[in-house]
Amino acid sequence: MPRIRPLVIGHRGAPGYRPEHSRSSYDLALAMGVDAVEPDIVVSRDGVLVVRHENEIGSTTDVSTRPEFADRRTTKVVDGAELTGWFTEDFAWEELATLRCRERLPKIRESSASFDDQQSVLRLHDVLELVRGASLEQGREIGVVLEIKHATYFEGLGWDVASLVDAELRASRWAGGELPLVIESFESTVLARVKERGIRGAYVYLLEASGSAFDLVAAHGKAAPTYRQTATPAGLDALAGVVDGISLDKRMILAPDRLGRATGPSRVVADGHERGLQVFAWTCRPENAFLVPQFRTRGGAAAFGDWESEWAVIRDAGIDGVFVDHPDLGVSFFR
Repeated sequence: MPRIRPLVIGHRGAPGYRPEHSRSSYDLALAMGVDAVEPDIVVSRDGVLVVRHENEIGSTTDVSTRPEFADRRTTKVVDGAELTGWFTEDFAWEELATLRCRERLPKIRESSASFDDQQSVLRLHDVLELVRGASLEQGREIGVVLEIKHATYFEGLGWDVASLVDAELRASRWAGGELPLVIESFESTVLARVKERGIRGAYVYLLEASGSAFDLVAAHGKAAPTYRQTATPAGLDALAGVVDGISLDKRMILAPDRLGRATGPSRVVADGHERGLQVFAWTCRPENAFLVPQFRTRGGAAAFGDWESEWAVIRDAGIDGVFVDHPDLGVSFFR
């Protein structure tokens, strides 16, 4: 049976309703019928792959309230940006497992924040087992879209992230293609290193609307190509045959003008398809805070705007996969 297009991917589970990357966030996304879920992974002090949006965990866990960890607060430079907080690489997994998840955007998602401090931080292993169990229970293939975060940064700390990913996927029986697996990153070098190890899946290069990939900046400095250059026909020519797809900041498809009016869909999706690349889009969210100005309505940042009109531009571009924070809305709209 051909796969449904576009794939609807629960971005960190269902973070429109539950704290991102929490057990209940994934449970809800799976119950709402997503085709896949997307865990982000970072590394602990003892080499465990931890499911967190970033390695700085002050805003997504209760670590700031834990007096035994007060002395771990520090300032670091991660991918060129100075950050102050608590970092996964300074904690053993045994310590991280005692932390509880918190809503990252409590002012926008008050309902989700009502579930704060109730659920433990997860490992990649936990999410892989959860998805496998849901696939068996629901009698359908459910995939994992695994995002590798900050690979070059962790390499600088002595971790071979590709090796850690390879070992976990093999140990969890996700390396052989039995269930759909996508591996994605904003850094193409780590994608190549995982691919070389023979992990079966699709490899997808994430592109932001601005800036450059940190691995390329680390290697080439100011000569590093920008994400926008990578999304040009010439840039996509270089990706064809190297990766299986690209995943775009939705603004690259919407192409808003200076007044915030969508002029898209832009050519980038068609350009990718012409080169045999799958094209995903991130992240479809209904709240005013995340919509381009044209589609915002009254009611403040947390109110739902005219999200259907914005999502229609993305759908009509012919994308192959879409990341959503509200899986019920995504499944209903994109199917």
